[in-house]
Amino acid sequence: MSYRFKVVFEQESDGGYSVHVPALPGCVSQGDNFDEANANIQEAIKLYLWSLKDDGLPVPETGAEVLIRDIEIVV
Repeated sequence: MSYRFKVVFEQESDGGYSVHVPALPGCVSQGDNFDEANANIQEAIKLYLWSLKDDGLPVPETGAEVLIRDIEIVV
């Protein structure tokens, strides 16, 4: 079975990446570089989906478009 999810990569100050899947609450990972973070989140998604299947739960919809915007806050 094939699924498509939106994945959010955030570059960390140390050069690594943190990554999460908005449609799969708690599905997060990281990596020392983009390629490692990408591989790690793919593995995390597979484990998440297998866990849902084992528990007899449905796979969530992929969710709405993820919008990333820079905003300025003046305090």
